[in-house]
Amino acid sequence: MDIDVHPATADRWPDLEMLFGQNGACGGCWCMFWRLKRSDYKQLQGEGTKAVLRDLTLKNEIPGMLAYVDGQAAGWISIGPRQQYLALENSRILKRLDDQPVWSIVCFFTKKNFRRQGIMLALVKGAVHYALEHQAQIIEAYPIDMQSPKLAGQRLSGSSGYMGLASVFRQAGFVETARASETQLMMRYICPQCPGLPPVDSD
Repeated sequence: MDIDVHPATADRWPDLEMLFGQNGACGGCWCMFWRLKRSDYKQLQGEGTKAVLRDLTLKNEIPGMLAYVDGQAAGWISIGPRQQYLALENSRILKRLDDQPVWSIVCFFTKKNFRRQGIMLALVKGAVHYALEHQAQIIEAYPIDMQSPKLAGQRLSGSSGYMGLASVFRQAGFVETARASETQLMMRYICPQCPGLPPVDSD
């Protein structure tokens, strides 16, 4: 299956709106859960969060990337400089590991009939390519680890994998840098051509 990944520019807003549907991907989130302060998110959730995402997209501020299959929007990934995600910056569980500037991948959404077909991996690779083109040196992700003892042998349910799967990030060249919890990792991709960056310990 051929998968094309493109930045969510203004001309692609109708595709993003159609992909997310009336539920805004999940519960009226419109991918604002990590981007807004928690108080603002709770107040705006629904039409308000949709308006924020629409404004970002129509201003070409590129809130993420879209995956297409045969011209149809099939999946979404949110990526950008970590400081743009206000709730993430305030998170005690996913707090910054150091003072290095990083880009963050925080969210995925795949249309139901396209799941388990490689959309997530294509989105990660496309997002990494986009970030590197825009001078990112470190790209960070916070996926669930289905190989952890607590989750081994289980299957995802509902939106529990919305921050991605560690196995997919490993395929894309990310390595574990910290463990936020028993089941959630913090992983990084280090730009291979960027001088002066510390190596990532993959142990």
